[in-house]
Amino acid sequence: MIYTVECSFADPVSEALWNDFYSLEKLPALISVSGFHTSQRFKAISTGCPVYLAMHSIDGLAVLESDEYRQKGGGNFARWQQYITDWHRNLYGGLERAPAIGEGEYLIVSAVGPEPLIEMGLTPEQMWAVALEKCPENRWLAKLDSAISLGANTLPKNVHLYAPMTAQLTGGNGAVPLTQGRNRHA
Repeated sequence: MIYTVECSFADPVSEALWNDFYSLEKLPALISVSGFHTSQRFKAISTGCPVYLAMHSIDGLAVLESDEYRQKGGGNFARWQQYITDWHRNLYGGLERAPAIGEGEYLIVSAVGPEPLIEMGLTPEQMWAVALEKCPENRWLAKLDSAISLGANTLPKNVHLYAPMTAQLTGGNGAVPLTQGRNRHA
């Protein structure tokens, strides 16, 4: 299943520190939780959506309800809570693992069906909400190769483009996310 966390951050002064915390502390803590298999952070290039997206491959809802999750990774945002806005959490079925999006690649996500992605020559994968907010109910996602030129302004409503902020972490490898370029503080 795919667990997504989306939000924006309302304090430009502390945003770089928050991104360092999330990318360098929170993601490694989450990937150490039993049942977490991959974790990666993204920043929206398009408008009309929360600025940040974290996408995790997990075993299921029980992982998020576990004591281990609460102790290691869930909910330790107290220092930043006052600045976190437009916060959403969803658990989606349909995919076993989130795609790894590398440097120079993009994640494109549609809440309006697969057609916009198919029209771009992509092969979308469908996810459907099974727990937490369950909104949007369905999403289609695809990896966008850097060879395809696409401007964020040309996207249909509810189709969003994201650049990776970190490499995808995988459980059990002890990896630390590598922040890519200047995106981490942008």
